[in-house]
Amino acid sequence: MDISTTLAQKAYGAAKPATQPSPESLIGSASQQFMDVVSKGEEVAMASISGGADPHQLVEALTQSELAIQTAVSVRDKVVEAYQEILRMPV
Repeated sequence: MDISTTLAQKAYGAAKPATQPSPESLIGSASQQFMDVVSKGEEVAMASISGGADPHQLVEALTQSELAIQTAVSVRDKVVEAYQEILRMPV
């Protein structure tokens, strides 16, 4: 069986780069939702400073932003913990 390097090059060229997650992926959509929640909180905070937002909206937006950040930190901590467990595994 002869494996051609051109087939490998074509397959590699057709693959999406790992550094650019597709928006359809779970991580891509979760990160987009995170950014949307945080930016919405910033917009409401700026509107509140200028007097254009209800204080109830401000509290709600800040609470949602805080929850999103706590969730992101928890996920990050779990990923780091899993990585450390992998590093401790004997080879």
